[in-house]
Amino acid sequence: MRFPDFNENGDLPVGIYKAALQEILEHFGQGSLQRQLVAKRLEKIYFSAKATEKVLRFIVYGSFVTAKENPNDVDIFILMKDGFDPVEVFGKSRLIFNHLTTQKYEGASVFWGTKSGIIGNVDDFIAGWQIKRDMTKRGILEVETDD
Repeated sequence: MRFPDFNENGDLPVGIYKAALQEILEHFGQGSLQRQLVAKRLEKIYFSAKATEKVLRFIVYGSFVTAKENPNDVDIFILMKDGFDPVEVFGKSRLIFNHLTTQKYEGASVFWGTKSGIIGNVDDFIAGWQIKRDMTKRGILEVETDD
């Protein structure tokens, strides 16, 4: 996929851009050492989440998907299948479902929920992750899964 150019604020234009993880890593994981490290964190978290076999949608947003030379971390929302319970996840994959632990040890901000926990339409809920702290919108990424 060819990603659109960043806007005047250094953000992707509003929209949800779907791409394979490898395309995202190649496009956004280049440049500064910090950007490369954050890309590795994203990759690790993605594969840990996928190991549960319960991922419905995997959304990436925040400074990693901007023109910022040195993003602080990677921000992720994972929509899980109904019935998912992180208590049933073992090993390192379990860590990513604890927000504070993931932030401290992985340098990532991970939020997650189940489909039945979403109020309203799932697509509208996902689109809501485009809203920044200042209430403006920016584009976000969705990792295309192979299932």
